[in-house]
Amino acid sequence: MIEGWVTRDANSLLQPMQPVAFSRSSPQEALPTIEIDDGRTFQPIEGFGFALTGGSAYLLAGLPAADRSELLEELFGQTEASVGLSCLRLSIGASDLGWTDFTYWDLAPGTADPDLARFNITVCDPEVVPVMQQILHINPAVKVIASPWTAPPWMKSNDSFIAGSLKPECYAAYARYFVKYVEVMRGLGIHVSAVTPQNEPHNPKNEPSMVMTATEQAAFIKGHLGPALRKGAPETEILCWDHNCDEPEYPLAVLGDAGARAYIGGVAWHLYNGSPEAMSKVWAHYPDKKVYFTEQWVSSHDDFMGALRWHMRNVVIGALRNWSRTALEWNLANDPEFALHTPSGAQGAMGGVTIGPTIKRNPGYYLMAHAARFIRPGSVRVHSSEADQLPNVACLTPDSRMVMVIMNDADGARRFRVQHRGAYATLELGKGDVATLRWNVATAAA
Repeated sequence: MIEGWVTRDANSLLQPMQPVAFSRSSPQEALPTIEIDDGRTFQPIEGFGFALTGGSAYLLAGLPAADRSELLEELFGQTEASVGLSCLRLSIGASDLGWTDFTYWDLAPGTADPDLARFNITVCDPEVVPVMQQILHINPAVKVIASPWTAPPWMKSNDSFIAGSLKPECYAAYARYFVKYVEVMRGLGIHVSAVTPQNEPHNPKNEPSMVMTATEQAAFIKGHLGPALRKGAPETEILCWDHNCDEPEYPLAVLGDAGARAYIGGVAWHLYNGSPEAMSKVWAHYPDKKVYFTEQWVSSHDDFMGALRWHMRNVVIGALRNWSRTALEWNLANDPEFALHTPSGAQGAMGGVTIGPTIKRNPGYYLMAHAARFIRPGSVRVHSSEADQLPNVACLTPDSRMVMVIMNDADGARRFRVQHRGAYATLELGKGDVATLRWNVATAAA
């Protein structure tokens, strides 16, 4: 028996579908058929979630304690009444969605601090750590990926939080900064699973930001960051790139450096340009390297269902079908006026929830509810055939249930068939429907 949940519009969200039974009889009606083959497995799934920006943490911390606990349980709890978020991205220092520019190791010109005695994890955005700790109390298995938007300005070619590049003579100090961050967070009970050397290394217009070429990134990783982390935090992986799908040449160049490649666990991706197939292109060259999708925003100007459908097609289905182990949206929470950003930072970045006089649940919330609630960490993507205008992805969960996320991209309603282990089930989705289907593997085998 297939059970399902469908979203048709902003007033019809995750509605239960009529259960559909499998049949062993041969189908007579000619319909598009999605074939599921759980004997053909691909990448494991590590989690779904958002970035816990400084602004998001500030808004969450400002809620009354009981309201905050209730919301975090709803987001990170592990029951079927929760969204089930299982992965978060943190900024090492400021991101563009916070009050101000800062790093954890800002020094006055000429100041020497070789032992990082002035490193300060709470210099700004002090709410991040306690909110993260509360989340981990709810779900200790939440995966954490961390990325810097900039190095401390005293390490940069232009002495600024914006643009510029990392001075080669500061590579060693910057590597120590990463290790110190991981060690301090570990001491606070927060395990950082992976870091990227730079958020969006080809975006000098953000605030904060820093440019890092592929040659520079490879040199930094192989000569400094890789050895430093292997010695001081061997449990933390390095993910290269962390930018858009229109430049697969960048991660290919970094991974093409054998010295850097030895320290790299995988590649991180965004999708503001390009298409998800770029992830498969790079993976095909280096199939031993993991793939992570780490950021995509919903704009305040986006139509609710338009955003949900685009992100389902590209961020969830597109990323997972192209080897990604995660699907992360940008920004867990925003304020109603979208005022929490640096002067040149992203404006109108809609979070999973909007926190104001009331709490509003946005497209990203429902996107993750369709995926994270059902595809739990430890699931494995399995083969599901492509069908015209029915983008889909299927995963086998640790409790032996098959989950398929599917949407109808056609101009009208579509009937289609799911085939699994020789059994068939016929379903129908309306125009634009986004759906999650689930069944016990034994059901199709019976």
